[in-house]
Amino acid sequence: MKSSSKKESDKISCANTLAKPKTDRMICPNCKSPNNKVLETRQQGESELRRRRECLDCKQRFSTIESWLIRMPYVVKKDGAREPFDGQKLRRGLQLACLKRPVSLPQIESIVQKVTTRLSAAGEREVKSLEIGHWVIRELKELDHVAYVRFASVYSTFEDINEFVRSLSHDLENPSAKSELQ
Repeated sequence: MKSSSKKESDKISCANTLAKPKTDRMICPNCKSPNNKVLETRQQGESELRRRRECLDCKQRFSTIESWLIRMPYVVKKDGAREPFDGQKLRRGLQLACLKRPVSLPQIESIVQKVTTRLSAAGEREVKSLEIGHWVIRELKELDHVAYVRFASVYSTFEDINEFVRSLSHDLENPSAKSELQ
């Protein structure tokens, strides 16, 4: 009899464990309470959700951004080093190239999103940084020529200033041809 009552108590404790609320819930930044409700959910980009929440204890409203974890490929650098793809690094590079140019943040985000989507759709485990650079340069060339030249001057390796000027001259003379900066 003792063994059957022990099994029943195990079932009860197991059921109680399952019934407990999760502790990994979003907490209120004001009162640290995990008790909140979602008021509104919007998709932001292709891989993020923005949720507007209200704390049930202190009634403060706050927003959270949730993103899907997508396995991105490793980037193979020119020197052979490998590192995980970092969308923030790409975003920073684009922001520097577009500094004081008539390029908006949503336009930069669009380029980052296109590159990220292309990388995840490729299904490759590794992608050369040169290939990613080509994709970005093509997007920037259509968007803003000065930002395009800035990005290409950092991304491409030139022996000296004359080689850079020759590449620019070729691009200006043949705008529809494949860029030497790529």
